[in-house]
Amino acid sequence: MGFFSKIEEICFEKSGDGNLFFLFKKVLARARTRAFSLNNLADCRSLINFALQNRPNFMSDLTKTNAQFERVMAECKDIFEKKLHDYSASWRLLRPTSVTDQMYIKARRIRTLEINGVSKVGEGIRPEFLGLINYGIIALIQLESGFAEEADMPQSEAIALYSRHATAATELMQKKNFDYGEAWRGMRVSSYTDFILTKIERIKELEDINEQTLASEGIASNIMDIINYAVFGAIRLGEDEQNEAK
Repeated sequence: MGFFSKIEEICFEKSGDGNLFFLFKKVLARARTRAFSLNNLADCRSLINFALQNRPNFMSDLTKTNAQFERVMAECKDIFEKKLHDYSASWRLLRPTSVTDQMYIKARRIRTLEINGVSKVGEGIRPEFLGLINYGIIALIQLESGFAEEADMPQSEAIALYSRHATAATELMQKKNFDYGEAWRGMRVSSYTDFILTKIERIKELEDINEQTLASEGIASNIMDIINYAVFGAIRLGEDEQNEAK
């Protein structure tokens, strides 16, 4: 049995599932700042106990994030379905580059509002984050299905595709959030905006070279990251609104 297999076995004995082993790996960085030997089973048991003690708080935070993320995604889906009813799938005419430019417009408006602090049309930042989420999912649909010359997609198909990509984005967030340990909560909302704009610029470059990359992530991966950052922004601003209302 390999060393890490033995550690995984100990974690399972203590917790009854595999989550503790993942948390053990997460806190290895903490251990490496102290006198610690990964090859010493006693040291590893000590670290496992530390992970076990902190597991309830960590898992509670993850559960809270998952619930908040799903609420925002449900809110966005409701907006998508209502607009689909009103306008049909008119976005099917948009070429992928046009969807990218629409995301760029929304992200630039968020950044401008953050810098200036004033909106002359009376619309705040949070709705723009929600718009980014929906345009991000539309971008994924267009990448997969290609653009059309008319609104050719039935509402049922559009909603099914939307749901599939929304689920994929949620699952990606859950995996990354576990690995990064809720790091997004320590970031400023303005940083989400800047990272979104950075991702959009990367997408534009990839579009210009027909996605012929040497070492970079593809367009779809960047779009998924944009969706997740936008959800985080919507969550944080929603929390701020709730706190102000108290």
